[in-house]
Amino acid sequence: MTELLIKRLGLHGDGIAEGPVYVPRVLPGETVEGRIDGQMLHDVKVLRPSDRRVAAPCPHYKSCGGCQLQHADDAFVADWKVDVVRQALSSHNLETVFREIETSPPKSRRRAGFAARRTKKGAMVGFHGRASDTIIPVERCEILDPGVLQGARIAEELAIAGASRKTALAVSVTLGKSGLDVAASKGKPLDGPLRQRLAAICEAEVIARLSWDDEIVAVRTPPLYEFDRISVSPPPGAFLQATLHGEAALLSAVREITRGAGRIVDLFAGCGTFALPLARHSEVHAVEGDGDMIAALDAGWRHADGLKNVTTETRDLFRRPLVPMELTKVDAVVLDPPRAGAEAQVVELAKADVPRLAYVSCNPVTFARDAAVLCAAGYVLDWVQVVDQFRWSAHVELAASFTAAHMR
Repeated sequence: MTELLIKRLGLHGDGIAEGPVYVPRVLPGETVEGRIDGQMLHDVKVLRPSDRRVAAPCPHYKSCGGCQLQHADDAFVADWKVDVVRQALSSHNLETVFREIETSPPKSRRRAGFAARRTKKGAMVGFHGRASDTIIPVERCEILDPGVLQGARIAEELAIAGASRKTALAVSVTLGKSGLDVAASKGKPLDGPLRQRLAAICEAEVIARLSWDDEIVAVRTPPLYEFDRISVSPPPGAFLQATLHGEAALLSAVREITRGAGRIVDLFAGCGTFALPLARHSEVHAVEGDGDMIAALDAGWRHADGLKNVTTETRDLFRRPLVPMELTKVDAVVLDPPRAGAEAQVVELAKADVPRLAYVSCNPVTFARDAAVLCAAGYVLDWVQVVDQFRWSAHVELAASFTAAHMR
């Protein structure tokens, strides 16, 4: 057995010792021992624990791969997540003001992905273990809304009905106003008998809509979600913020940044998380690469009352970003890209003259890369609001305010 001192945490929440050697579920300053295999320490025993260590609230924590930081107190996790963003910016010689982190409460996550494997006697359902295909059954969960946890029982029924014995069924469950929106993939091909069995499951359960490999097979009632009381029915598998609390925190930041803007362009607009609420006070042009999501956004706007004009455009912003000429007479831009960031679009924004930018990010590394481009072009990074809606995980989200230098 090898004894090691943990120096810091990496981006994925693992402890890092000299080597480097990566050690899961430890904290800086702790002395541990275990068996080294490559760059990983296995069979870990904590010899001298940190005073920031706490008992994990979930009984499945040691085996489930869903959380990485339940062994740390809340203040440590909050400080660490803010520091992840600070260090990412520092690598590009950027500094800014950090507002107090917003952390979603326990049992508030409204979506989850279950794995379900058919067995001889039924099915095994749960979450994957850490870096493993092993399915860990869960009887309770400290991060999921209890309504989402009902999806485990539904996933079991779906696996019995249509899972292959060779491959685990992937079941995505999202809690909306009208019930659960359930999307299954990696199952058997759809045929007549399977369609009938799936329709019966949908009718008997609290399922609003059931999709199988991207095909809608049953709708008991259209799944509805509200963005600032504006109802939208997204397509299956559409991106939504993980918690209502996190969504509200990000929207509050975006509203502050764009306040007073007459015309806003919302890039990577999804189904309208920001575009529709912002339309209460501003005209909005929403751009998104997924045509089904843009259609849902447009339908939500058309059925809402009291909103200003919202125009939409289906466009791949990675391959064809908006250019400066398309951003004339725009008062503010909102960007909410996926983890890859918005590199191509940011290059064009750096050439434009948009007074204010609201950048929402789920990846501090690509955010910092893009922020460096904007700041080099004359934008000022006013402040960053870190939002932790993936509690006890290594995932970090944020909203940031940029102002053109001539506006200051």
